Amino acid sequence: MKKSCIVRFSPPSGGASGAVPAVKAPPSKSMAHRLMICAGFAEGESVVRNVGTAPSEDLLATMDCLKALGASVELQDGKARIRGADPFLTPEGAVLPCRECGSTLRFFIPPALLGGRDVTLTGSERLLERPLSVYETICGEQGLLFRRAGNSLSVRGPLKSGEFRIPGNISSQFVSGLLFALPLLKGDSTIRLLPPVESRPYIGMTLAAMKRFGVKAEWKDEETILVPGDQKYLPAEAAVEGDWSNAAFLLAMGLQVEGLDPGSLQGDRRAVELLERLREGAADTDLSDCPDLGPVLFAFAAAHHGGRFTGTKRLKDKESDRVASMAEELRKFGVKITASENEVTVSGGIKPPREVLDGHGDHRVVMALAVLLRMTGGTIAGAEAVRKSWPGFFETLKNTGTDLIWEEEL
Repeated sequence: MKKSCIVRFSPPSGGASGAVPAVKAPPSKSMAHRLMICAGFAEGESVVRNVGTAPSEDLLATMDCLKALGASVELQDGKARIRGADPFLTPEGAVLPCRECGSTLRFFIPPALLGGRDVTLTGSERLLERPLSVYETICGEQGLLFRRAGNSLSVRGPLKSGEFRIPGNISSQFVSGLLFALPLLKGDSTIRLLPPVESRPYIGMTLAAMKRFGVKAEWKDEETILVPGDQKYLPAEAAVEGDWSNAAFLLAMGLQVEGLDPGSLQGDRRAVELLERLREGAADTDLSDCPDLGPVLFAFAAAHHGGRFTGTKRLKDKESDRVASMAEELRKFGVKITASENEVTVSGGIKPPREVLDGHGDHRVVMALAVLLRMTGGTIAGAEAVRKSWPGFFETLKNTGTDLIWEEEL
């Protein structure tokens, strides 16, 4: 059983701050998932560098799923050596433990459908509550097994190539999951995204990872991806770049972050631009292509001039309902929140919270609240949620001079 953890922040001393500390960006979880999955389907040994010496629970979930499919994964000194397995030969009755990771679950469902064998994907109750209708519809149309039961999902293929029509305003993870599997099928496939298309940068990251391992797919136009069949993943070496998503929390604290590529395909590289706009005034911000920035931008807006955010609908289907979670916690800082189906407005100006904050079991909510507690002091419960994406987050803050204490509840 996981222990619940509390972090107590001391109020800032108000003394001279001196030079702004520089922090190395953690590895990009989004790209690490993609590179490891491609390596896991390649015949032969691949090396994925800069995975991290203490990988997040999400990356451990992906490694566990690869092993369940028959691949071998060895992690040492932040480097993953992966000997791939043929997903068509997945063992009958294989169980893929996705833990609490939505990316892992959605990325592995199409590959699990390749071999025509019974495969079960497991995860937390919250994970299996998250939307999977895109895959359920595809399985229904092709006569494939897709059965939910409590904390598990059972599927059986074989998946067939062809045309796949998907709403463009749902998670790009569904598109990426299909992209991992379709090139291995006999015959070409087409993925048609019904406009509007959101989270396009994440699809670009998947295409780039596939290309690194010798598999091609390409945009035909703004809504259509062509996926040639009869391809094979080839072993390769690759390095995981710095993570703009997690670095956004450090940037919101005014810290210098090293190891970030300004030309990255990551949609969350917009964090620099969006934080600056909110620093200057109560800006309007569209989160359609960068939903993971929602919590940190809400917090930053609250600490400055406020802001109005659109494209927030999908934040309700994350590890928590991030709109509701952030609204509940920001009110403890004296911040007014109004929310509708696809829009959130945050008032500016915070006061030190008199109540203990709740992380809502959501790593990005915890880190967003830490941005504010670093300014005001205060306590947050459920801080262990950061292990999902960045286990070293609070240690990193301590190394920058932040006065905090980590406590595990008995």
